[in-house]
Amino acid sequence: MQPKTRQSVSLVLGSGGARGLAHIGIIQWLEEHDYRIESISGCSIGALVGGIYAAGKLDSYREWVCALRRTDVLRFLDLAFTSRGLIKGDRIIDTLRGMVGEHAIEDLPIAYTAVATDIDRQREVWISEGPLFDAIRASIAVPTVFTPHQYLGLTLLDGGLLNPVPIAPTFRDFTDLTIAVNVNGEPGALSVPSQTPVKQTDAEAPASKPAPVKGDDDIRSRIREFLDGIGDSLKFNGPGDDDELGVFELVARSFETMQNAIAAVKLAAYAPDVAINVPRNVCDAHEFHRARELIGIGYRLAEEAMRKEEH
Repeated sequence: MQPKTRQSVSLVLGSGGARGLAHIGIIQWLEEHDYRIESISGCSIGALVGGIYAAGKLDSYREWVCALRRTDVLRFLDLAFTSRGLIKGDRIIDTLRGMVGEHAIEDLPIAYTAVATDIDRQREVWISEGPLFDAIRASIAVPTVFTPHQYLGLTLLDGGLLNPVPIAPTFRDFTDLTIAVNVNGEPGALSVPSQTPVKQTDAEAPASKPAPVKGDDDIRSRIREFLDGIGDSLKFNGPGDDDELGVFELVARSFETMQNAIAAVKLAAYAPDVAINVPRNVCDAHEFHRARELIGIGYRLAEEAMRKEEH
């Protein structure tokens, strides 16, 4: 199947934790079918995936994230030990910067905007110039999970607080097609058929881990136990506990509920040419170890949505 008249694309990549790995499969499908992505507007995980793609390193990121196991994900978390957030985020950002390299947004070959939230002035911030990883770090600063990012005198948090599907930055684009990806779509049954052509990678070994710091074995052991406890709190408690939500699950569900309501309004007010909705029940927001499956889901959903658009 080849696109007939609409080939240049403004791509909007929404927020939603690990579900945003579906963005990779969507980008893969568009590239394979000769759509030319000329502009990306992203929020949170959408800003991360979109920024890495704009820098030309999405294949490397795909290999890396597909090799992650559940324990690898935990080891990339650097605890902040502060009331401003659980995780500093330096470790994962430094790892990605080493993989992708540092780039100025204005020098990228694709127009790129990361959306964050200025918590003091309670407004959106569109970052379309400056260091790429400052923009990404600001956009992924999920409240209570990551500490806020200080940038240009602003205290910035996850853009999903105000705009989980940031379509508005694409209004300035001269492209044929605006495609918006909402990864907080309505729940539904979804599986990835075995024939879904997801790119294979050579990165089957565990992902690289931060080098240990001398003398901190006991501290790291305690941290690992603490992180295991966090993992348990992200799930529902058992029936004996009256099915009450753990604290982090409660925060995550509350944040998602808010995002779902805002996304519905944004998609109705600024209707894109094509909307791709990833059901929010395909995985929990922290399940980055399911990358290969989620990439396949994104590929399949892109094919379904684009077939409808072309007919």
